[in-house]
Amino acid sequence: MNMTTSYLFLALAVFLGVTSNSFAKSAEGFTLFVPSIITAITIVLCMYALSMVMKNIPMGITYASFAGLTILATVAVGVIRFKQIPNLYSVIGLIFIITGVLMVNLLSNK
Repeated sequence: MNMTTSYLFLALAVFLGVTSNSFAKSAEGFTLFVPSIITAITIVLCMYALSMVMKNIPMGITYASFAGLTILATVAVGVIRFKQIPNLYSVIGLIFIITGVLMVNLLSNK
């Protein structure tokens, strides 16, 4: 598997991670059956995608990138779907996350 494929799997893992987070909120503490099942399935598929990424990209870089991108995308979903607007300090923290993900991917020795 080449690096392009690894980054495609990383994008898939982020998508699945955001999906599982969204459905976990909708599951209301796993009291609703369908959102709970979707949460479980997407998190398992997410972990599979991450394991594929780790074939080419070191574990720390993979997980740092996954976590940062998933946080950012989940915040976007929260704003759009759940009307959860971040305050100034949250926005500043998100900027730090973006900076960290860029540094890890562009400046580290993979």
